[in-house]
Amino acid sequence: MEDVNFEEYFKPSAMLRFVPLLLFVFILSACTSNSGSETTESTDYDFPWYNPEISFEDRLQLLIAEMTIEEKISQLSYDAAAIERLGVPEYNWWSEALHGVARNGRATVFPQPIGMGATFDRELIHRVFTAVSDEARAKFTISQEIGNYAQYAGLTFWTPNVNIFRDPRWGRGMETYGEDPFLTAQLGMEVVKGLQGDHAKYLKAGACAKHYAVHSGPEALRHEFDAITTLKDLHETYLPAFKALVTESNVESVMGAYNRVLGEPACASKLLYQDILMDAWDFKGHFLSDCWAIQDFHSGHMVTSDVAESAAMALNMGVSLNCGNSFPALKEALDRGLVTEATIDERLATLFITRFELGLFDPPSWNPYSDINESVINSEEHEEIAYEAALKSMVLLKNNGVLPLKKDLRTLYITGPQANNSTVLLGNYYGLSNRLVNILEGITSRVSAGTTVDYRMGVLEYRDNVNPVDWASGGAKDHEATIVVLGISQLLEGEEGESLASPSMGDRLDLNLPANQLEYLRKLKEGHDNPVIVVMTGGSPITMPEVEELADAILWVWYPGQEGGLAVADLIFGNEVPSGKLPITFPESVDQLPPYEDYSMKERTYRYMTSSPLYTFGYGLSYTEFSFNDLYLDREEIAVDESLLVSVKVKNSGEMDADEVVQLYVSVPDPEGIQPRWSLKNFTRVSLDKGSSTEVSFKLDRQALEQFDQDGVARVEPGEYTVFVGNGSPGQRSEALGVKMLSTSFQVK
Repeated sequence: MEDVNFEEYFKPSAMLRFVPLLLFVFILSACTSNSGSETTESTDYDFPWYNPEISFEDRLQLLIAEMTIEEKISQLSYDAAAIERLGVPEYNWWSEALHGVARNGRATVFPQPIGMGATFDRELIHRVFTAVSDEARAKFTISQEIGNYAQYAGLTFWTPNVNIFRDPRWGRGMETYGEDPFLTAQLGMEVVKGLQGDHAKYLKAGACAKHYAVHSGPEALRHEFDAITTLKDLHETYLPAFKALVTESNVESVMGAYNRVLGEPACASKLLYQDILMDAWDFKGHFLSDCWAIQDFHSGHMVTSDVAESAAMALNMGVSLNCGNSFPALKEALDRGLVTEATIDERLATLFITRFELGLFDPPSWNPYSDINESVINSEEHEEIAYEAALKSMVLLKNNGVLPLKKDLRTLYITGPQANNSTVLLGNYYGLSNRLVNILEGITSRVSAGTTVDYRMGVLEYRDNVNPVDWASGGAKDHEATIVVLGISQLLEGEEGESLASPSMGDRLDLNLPANQLEYLRKLKEGHDNPVIVVMTGGSPITMPEVEELADAILWVWYPGQEGGLAVADLIFGNEVPSGKLPITFPESVDQLPPYEDYSMKERTYRYMTSSPLYTFGYGLSYTEFSFNDLYLDREEIAVDESLLVSVKVKNSGEMDADEVVQLYVSVPDPEGIQPRWSLKNFTRVSLDKGSSTEVSFKLDRQALEQFDQDGVARVEPGEYTVFVGNGSPGQRSEALGVKMLSTSFQVK
C-alpha cells in the first residue's frame, strides 16, 4: 500500500498543481497506442483516474477534485453508490471470507478458524487463504461480467477475526484462532498474506483485522458494554495480534468493535485509533466501523445525542467507512460545523487508494490477478487443501487403545445427532459447496463394504426426544463398535441473532454438553464392554468430565468444513494420524472461570489459570509416540538486547508416520506476581517417519522475552528465565495427560 501525504494534498495551493496535469492527461487519453510495456490496450481513457500510467495518488486527487460533497459522502458507506458522471461504478465493501469466500454462492468451505488454530501450521493457513483469494478473484470477475455488484460480491473481506478467545462462553470465539496472542498473531498474519497476495503494486484482495479491540462478549451487551481492562492486559493480550497484522503483514483495513473500551466507543477511541493504531503503529490503511456500531454511540453508549453527532465523532476520530446507515448524516454534521470537508476528503482518500490497489480502475491486463478464472472454484487442489486442514485441525482428546478401528470389523453402529448433520461442517460466515461430506457419509465411504453398518440418529441435538420409545441406545451392545457423534452446532453458539436455539443471543453461559446427549451416551454404555468412540463437534469448549470417563476415545472435530466427514473417517480407521492441538483451554467446570463480563486476565487462559482444567492448551494425542531429548541453549547468559538459540531433538519412536507440533514456552522473572505463568513464544509442525528424528531450533529474541508492567510498557527484566519445549503447554495437568516436556533456564543480565 502506498503512503498518502494528506496535509500536502489538501492545501488549496497544492491542489492547483493538478490543473496542468489534468490538461496533460486529457491530451494523453486521446492517444491510441500505449507506450508502456505492461499492456497493449488502448489508452483512450474517458477519465484520467482510469489511466494506469499515472500514480495512484495523482489519480486519487484528480478524482476527488471533481466530486461534489454529496458524492463524497456517498462513498463513505459500505454500499458506495455509483457516480455515473465520473465513471465511478458502485462498490459494496462488505464481503466475508472467514474460512472460504462466504455468503456468495459456490466456494470451497475450509474448517472454522478455531479449527485452523488447532493446526498450529503457518504454511497451511497461508495456502488456505491463497486458495480463498484465488476463488475470490475468479468470482469477482464473473460477478462484474453479469452486473452483480451486490453485498458479498466484492474483494474487500472483513477477515480475520483476531480477537482473543479469553472466555469459552463467548459464542463468536469459534471465529478466532484461540486464546493465545502469539498463536493468533502468527496465523492471522498468514491469513492476511494469503488474501492480499505479494504483488508490489496490486492487492489480490483486501483483508481486515477485526474487531479492534478488547472484544469477546457478552454478545447480548455488545452495543452498550464498556470493556474495562488494564493497560498491561491491553498490550500483553488484546493488542499483539492487531499490532502484528498492521506492522508486519500490512493489513489493508481495521474494523472497530461495537463495545466501548475504557469509556470510549471502540470506533471513536483516541487511545485505540490515534495513540496506538496511527501514532505507534503507523497504520496506512482504512478504518471501518462494525455494522451499525456508530448508531450505538447515541442509542447504546449514550455518548452522543443524535446520528449527526455520532457520524461526526466517528469520522473525526478516524472512521473512513461506515458499515451501517449513519454516514449519510455527515451532510447535516457538515452544515452544523461538526466536521470539515477536508476531513471527509482525507477519509475518502484512504478508501479510493484501496480501490486503486485492487485494480478496480485499471485495464485487466495490468493486473496479474485478473487472469484467475472459474476453474479454481472448489477445484480438486482446493478440496485437497480443505481436507488437509480438516485433518490437521482434529484433536484426539482420549484414546484407551480402541483407535484406530480396523476397517473390516463385522458390525458398526453409527449414531448421534450430528452424525448425519451437514450443518456442523459449516460453522458460521460460510460459503456453499456442492461437495459437502458429512461424518456419516465419510465413515460409510471408508469402512469395509462387507461391514454391516447400522445408523440411527438416536437423540435430538439439544432437547429431549418427544417419542418416549427409545430403541436406538440399545444398538451399541449389538455391534463390535459404536461411533456416536455428539456436540453442538451454530444453533447453540455464534453471533447475536444467528444462533436460533440460543437463549443468550449466541453465548453459551452453560458450557455442559446438552443433558439429553449426555444421558444418551450413558445408555449407549450400559450393559456391555464394546468400544464407544465419541466424535464431538463444536466451536468452543464443552465441560464434559463424565464424557471423559464414559468414552473409550474422544475425537474433537470442531466445524471441519466440506471435507470434514472424510477427515474424521480417515482418522478413525487409521488412514491418517491425529495431530491437532487445542488452541484453547477446556475447563472442567464453568466454576473455574471468572465472571464473564470481567476483562481482567487473572485466572483466564493457560497463561494465568491456576486451577486444573479438563484439557490443556496445546494438548492433543497421536497414534504414535514422540520423544524429546537434548534440549540445548547456545548461551547460558545474555544481555537484555541479545538473543539465543534453543534446539531440541524430536524422535518418532512409535510405529506410524505422523506429524507433531513442537511448542516453546517461556516463563519470565516475576517478583511482583503479575506475570503469566508461561507463554507460548514459538511453535513448528514436523513430519516424521516412524523411527526417524530431527532437530528443531527456535530463536528467542528480545520480543519473546518482553514482559509488560502495569502501565502496558514492555521491557526485558534481568533475572532467570525458564524455557519449556514439548508437545503441549507446561503444568501438572498437562503432565497427567501425557504431554512430553523438557525445560532449562538461562540468565538475562
